[in-house]
Amino acid sequence: MSDTAGRPRPTVSALFFTYLRIGLIGFGGVNAWARRVLVEERGWVTEQEYAEVLGLGQVLPGPNALNVAIQLGERFRGGLGALAASVGLFGGPMLVLVGLAILHDAYGEVPLVKAVLAGTAAAAAGMILGTAARITQNLKPAWPILAVGIAALVAGAVLRLPLPWIVLGLAPLGILAAWWSGRARA
Repeated sequence: MSDTAGRPRPTVSALFFTYLRIGLIGFGGVNAWARRVLVEERGWVTEQEYAEVLGLGQVLPGPNALNVAIQLGERFRGGLGALAASVGLFGGPMLVLVGLAILHDAYGEVPLVKAVLAGTAAAAAGMILGTAARITQNLKPAWPILAVGIAALVAGAVLRLPLPWIVLGLAPLGILAAWWSGRARA
């Protein structure tokens, strides 16, 4: 993590309530909303730090939003912070989802309900693409790093390769690209 002097260090309760808010408001796009809250509003992490934690969270097993919450909670307040961020992220939405599941069971075949769900899925996809574009624009990655990212996109979206193959195949290239880019800046 880069220099944190002058940046706020959240309390356990701040982690819980911030992630509760992220979880309740970020349906379909938790990472987009989390980036906005954690980087822009709270200033707990920089754009670069969020991108690094999100990148690691995406290659670890499990939901990437949870992986990010655990990493940042632990970074700021240890195991208790990781627990608070995790419970905050999933506790509120879990209650809402149980209620929605009960309603969907009763009304899921209604055409209007189907249309709402299809529209929500499209909005979520747009949020994911928007977050990726914003992170890329703000970070301005060097061309070798960008090339590895594009190769991962092609491998997953076009070639439909399994994620473990993409990670194992491109991780060495990503490390080399980051090393080379760091040397070029120095």
